[in-house]
Amino acid sequence: MSTLPTEFERTDIGEIQIAPEVIEVIAGLATIEVKGVAGMSGGFAGGIAELLGRKNLSRGVKVEVGQREAAVDVSVIVHYGHRLPEVAAEIQRNVKRSIETMTGLIVVEVNVQIHDVHLETTEKNRSEEVEFSQRVK
Repeated sequence: MSTLPTEFERTDIGEIQIAPEVIEVIAGLATIEVKGVAGMSGGFAGGIAELLGRKNLSRGVKVEVGQREAAVDVSVIVHYGHRLPEVAAEIQRNVKRSIETMTGLIVVEVNVQIHDVHLETTEKNRSEEVEFSQRVK
């Protein structure tokens, strides 16, 4: 991944460089803004999934950055009940729009990998779990 400034990033008073990690954070934030996304996933090899509210905003995001273009891969967990293709398409649109607006790079592709579906735990389910766990002590 290159952080070399392009001609576009040279100004009269210096150079502007955007680290690939910054692109990853932008893509992560744009992803978790989408309705239906429960969190980011490090993938099957990455261990336990990371749900919203965690510190690592680039988890589950990989980018390739060139001089003028970027390609992004995101791995997500989706809330149960949402249409997966619609959530994935909205992630693609939001990530592309956010990166292009904030950096000026052209996003050539956004690949979305859905690794899991997150089930909401209701109060009833929690009380049943507690009752069951107390019964089998």
